[in-house]
Amino acid sequence: MIHYLTEKDVQQVLNMEILLQTTERSLKDRALHQAIDIPRQRIYTPEGTQHVLQASSKAIGYTGFKFYYTRPTGKSFYVNLISIETGKLVAMVEAIWMSMVRTGAASGAATKYLANEDASIVGQIGSGYQSIGQLEAVCAVRKIKEARVFSRTRDKLEAYCKKMTDKLGLPVVPAASAEAAVRGAHILNVITKSAKPTINGEWLTPGVHINAAGSNALSRAEIDDATVKRCDLITVDSRGTAQKECGDLVSSAEKGVIQWEYLTEIGDVFAGKAKGRTSREQITLYESHGMGIQDLYGAAKALELAKARGLGTQLPVGL
Repeated sequence: MIHYLTEKDVQQVLNMEILLQTTERSLKDRALHQAIDIPRQRIYTPEGTQHVLQASSKAIGYTGFKFYYTRPTGKSFYVNLISIETGKLVAMVEAIWMSMVRTGAASGAATKYLANEDASIVGQIGSGYQSIGQLEAVCAVRKIKEARVFSRTRDKLEAYCKKMTDKLGLPVVPAASAEAAVRGAHILNVITKSAKPTINGEWLTPGVHINAAGSNALSRAEIDDATVKRCDLITVDSRGTAQKECGDLVSSAEKGVIQWEYLTEIGDVFAGKAKGRTSREQITLYESHGMGIQDLYGAAKALELAKARGLGTQLPVGL
């Protein structure tokens, strides 16, 4: 028998606070060699794209993978949990919503460690589905007074700002331009699918922390070379994943501005193995690409909490 959790089940047991904890722990455990992550593999076809993220953790007793398939007319996301002890598939977890929230949680955890303690103004580029988790996460780890958001479609932007104002209980306002969103921000979220930079490094305020979470393919680049040059500390999920997926850093790497092997992995900061921010004026950057280990830990917690509440369906698989 395997335990099957629907999107509704998952949303009943998980929230941002829980996923902040599981995401931080997953990256910390990896840094402490208690967990393993394999960079995302993709199959591209004219009909759609298949993505697989693999991970294993002796710390929580599961190995497994997230599979998702995307095409213009739809998508499906599933995390499969396999018991390390028995080798059997024990759960399948629907993961569209969880993937969005854990992506935000990764930025939130990075913000917790890298942003100045009194950071109170958020700038954000992007108002799509993934941007919901980004903004909620940073507001969960810092006392945010205002968020300024910019995206190209004004109607969509205004609807997003109203929704997030109601959700977060603080002013989330449409910015007139990307520059207006960025200038003066203490924390900057960049979450788009843009192939060209959406911000200019000259706009950055000293001391800002940047979460760049949209560039998970070499064909995408949300930030420009000037932004990279201004950063005093650049962190990534993993150096291997960044080299395969971080379009934001490709140009700077090709010019010798950064070297992949010297980038700081954010889990090392969480585990105290690497330094984070060391002064108020530093500009810090977290490049988020998404890792299977984050999904594994989130799904394991969802399974634990769902079992305690009697949620989910038992499927006659593997009898």
